[in-house]
Amino acid sequence: MLKEPISITALSSISALGETLDEVWKAYTTEDHFLSEVQIGDQTVWASRLPQAVKLAIEQLRQSDIKYKYLDASVLFAIYASRKAVEQAGWGSDSNFGINIGSSRGATSLFEKYHQEFLADGKPSTLSSPTTTLGNISSWVAHDLKSKGPDISHSITCSTALHAVLNGVAWIQSGMTDKFLVGGSEAPLTPFTIAQMQALKVYSKVPSRAGSKDDFPCKAMDLDKTKNTMVLGEAAGMACLEKGEKENAMAFIEGVGYATEPLQHSVSVSADAECFQDSMQMALGKLDPSKIDAIVMHAPGTIKGDISEYNAIQKVFCNKTPFLTTNKWKVGHTFGASGSLSLELAVLMLNHQRPISIPFVTYQALPKTINKVMVNAVGFGGNAVSILLSKR
Repeated sequence: MLKEPISITALSSISALGETLDEVWKAYTTEDHFLSEVQIGDQTVWASRLPQAVKLAIEQLRQSDIKYKYLDASVLFAIYASRKAVEQAGWGSDSNFGINIGSSRGATSLFEKYHQEFLADGKPSTLSSPTTTLGNISSWVAHDLKSKGPDISHSITCSTALHAVLNGVAWIQSGMTDKFLVGGSEAPLTPFTIAQMQALKVYSKVPSRAGSKDDFPCKAMDLDKTKNTMVLGEAAGMACLEKGEKENAMAFIEGVGYATEPLQHSVSVSADAECFQDSMQMALGKLDPSKIDAIVMHAPGTIKGDISEYNAIQKVFCNKTPFLTTNKWKVGHTFGASGSLSLELAVLMLNHQRPISIPFVTYQALPKTINKVMVNAVGFGGNAVSILLSKR
């Protein structure tokens, strides 16, 4: 548990669900998914794309400044979402805040483009190095927002965004700053990225059944599935963190946990996800596990990934398993941004006092009130993060 609560005073995201909190919540309250069949390179795959209106806004951002013209989509996504978060939090006149925004893949699209040019011409583009370095995201956001605090970029695979939350919490708890903008951004819908997931045999091959309400390409949290059903999506998500209990807080961070386990395989965790057990226990601290009303699971839609996290939850919560949900069946796996979208779902459930269930999952009961929610994320390398939230 933290020495004192940290307030989440703003949330901003762009994803297939929309770009405003109202749009996102409305999308969550339907039983529809927001995945579609799209052309990536020379093949058609399931994916989640940004709405066309957001795509146009991102392109306008690109054209608004000559410096932005050659930036990767992941950087532009972050700038766009960060502007909205800071405006919502009322930080416009304050430049004394830190920034930690990460990405799992980074400037994937640009890297693939520059690599193709190098293979064809034998020489790289002049901007190939500065525009594909990982530090681009936070440094460009800091430039755009004119912030004067520390700016940090990192990649810790799929738990990247929640690791950004950990960093923001640590800086604030240390007393070195009172405010931090944290999150993740990902633009992974490129031929090579899709091919890598297919090589791991985790990408969804669920056939399309046009017009069917039962057509769920990603069966995240379906513990009886016999095939892996991961689907990738593009997104960015940001949260504004502030020290103490603020009147405009949307929710409070009460605890954080993290852990890394020795792996038996380079891309999977143990059958009982020991890293998740440790991270959830750390986030709980001395709190009775029965006080947790819901868990937003990482649940990537793979057989082993989903069941191992579920097993870890059973180990920690024993006979009182909280309400379990995930958003990847609806919006896909957005890699480094996924933790931010999960955090957003948790805060929305707290604020609206409504659990968001999964259509193809059978629930024994739904919580009548939601006071505390845990959010999980894990990535390649067995690095897990758990964040404990409470309502304002």
